[in-house]
Amino acid sequence: MIVEQFPDRIIKIENQDFLYFGGTSYLGLPSNKAFQKILIQNINKWGTSYGSSRNANIQLSAYENVEKYLANYIQSPAALTVSSGTLAGKLVIEQLITDNNIFFHLPNHHNAIQTKGSFPILVNGKLHPRLLDSKKEKITILTDAVPTSEIKLINLSFIDEISNQKEITLLIDESHSFGILGKNGCGLYGGISNLNIKNKIMISSLGKAYGITGGVIAGNLDFINSIKYLPNYVSAAGMNPAFAQTIPDAVSIYLKQFEKLRQNLNFIHTHLKKNPSIDFDLNYPIIYPKQEKINEILKENNIIITNFKYPNDLGYLNRIVITANHRKSDLKKLISILNKSY
Repeated sequence: MIVEQFPDRIIKIENQDFLYFGGTSYLGLPSNKAFQKILIQNINKWGTSYGSSRNANIQLSAYENVEKYLANYIQSPAALTVSSGTLAGKLVIEQLITDNNIFFHLPNHHNAIQTKGSFPILVNGKLHPRLLDSKKEKITILTDAVPTSEIKLINLSFIDEISNQKEITLLIDESHSFGILGKNGCGLYGGISNLNIKNKIMISSLGKAYGITGGVIAGNLDFINSIKYLPNYVSAAGMNPAFAQTIPDAVSIYLKQFEKLRQNLNFIHTHLKKNPSIDFDLNYPIIYPKQEKINEILKENNIIITNFKYPNDLGYLNRIVITANHRKSDLKKLISILNKSY
């Protein structure tokens, strides 16, 4: 389906209005007028793009401002912005490879943090034997904060069972948790306290909850500084400086939209019937209905959800996305259909 305008809570298809429960605009910012005003003001100041290396002799304060804010918000020693979440993941993997890390991954982690030769953490439901042996080596664990098709934060308790001969780095992709989970949406990173972890790194897209094209890497200062010398970082332009400056400038709007999203999720939690065929959690703005034809049923009732073939063995994905911009009337209609369909 081709549309001619941004799909907010309403999407127009062939001149017909549908309710839209898709995309990843969890906080509803791209169409938020107050947010747009701040962004336009920053475009007037910083221009529409800045195609220069971040390591060039001219440094823009917009980057320093956003990275100080993000580090504090994420509860990380340091943060670095780049042009996309995918680039953030690829840069981190590139640096970790140079540090002679052995990689292990949990199921359904995003392509941005995948690498060849990575071992599955679980083999037949148990930890990979290599994680339990006495060989001293550096290992990196790759995971999404909330794996695709899941609605709850990843359980990291298994890390405590890994041999103490392993120097553990945790790389966590928070593209679908940053801005919507944790205190005021700060994500999972700051609350990870497993004693076995020597180094933890977070990457995230800013184009989902935050409504801004860009990506962020958070971690200790030495690691963040090492990223700055990678050829793929040095030779790439940074994220749009107008977008960068908008993040610290729009804090009050983020918090307001975060609260609206929480209210919408509470409403659904109260009125949606509990059903094993519907995966929903009070703290997460995605519903996974397991009925194969549910997207067609909803479309017949003028509701569009996300439906696409995911690049792994999950098959077609039906994903109902709740945003801060949905109204109670929207939610009532959705809930009514789901309650009747199961």
